[in-house]
Amino acid sequence: MAEAKKMKTALISVFHKDGLDDLLRKLHEEGVKFLSTGGTQKFIEEQGYECQKVEEVTTYPSILGGRVKTLHPKVFGGILGRRDNEGDRAQMAQYEIPEIDLVIVDLYPFEQTVASGASQADIIEKIDIGGISLIRAAAKNFNDVVIVPSKAEYGELLAILNKQGAETTLEQRRQLAAKAFGVSSHYDTAIHAWFAK
Repeated sequence: MAEAKKMKTALISVFHKDGLDDLLRKLHEEGVKFLSTGGTQKFIEEQGYECQKVEEVTTYPSILGGRVKTLHPKVFGGILGRRDNEGDRAQMAQYEIPEIDLVIVDLYPFEQTVASGASQADIIEKIDIGGISLIRAAAKNFNDVVIVPSKAEYGELLAILNKQGAETTLEQRRQLAAKAFGVSSHYDTAIHAWFAK
């Protein structure tokens, strides 16, 4: 396969858990390790799989009422590190940054929260910061990392896993990155529209 890359470690941070169980089962069968936070980590463990806490990697707890969990150099270094760049590899080793090959995100439901007539405070809390940053970082480094930017793409990754195991082609990663920036763009447009009112 052209520029085939193997998925070994998945960082999973999702709001909607429905449909995630099939993906977890297949990833587990393929030997992919799980890394997560909060409710997603609990869900993964409830399915019977081992899951390393992001806090164990960063050595920082989830802080500010959950506003800061994944925003850390050990997480973003693991996603953005270029595997074919000697300098990046040396720094990843120096700072004990683990390689993260797959990022699965499903953002806080901002539009649904607005539509529900929620208070301004509740709406503000549904502006996803960590998730959108993970999406952008993984999509930027599509050369090395697979991004699943919403639950709408769970099936796409499952189809890849069923067809070719835990390997993706460069073109598959590029296509998912394009979808990721579509998700990011739509999300920010919705937030902008709310603020503009």
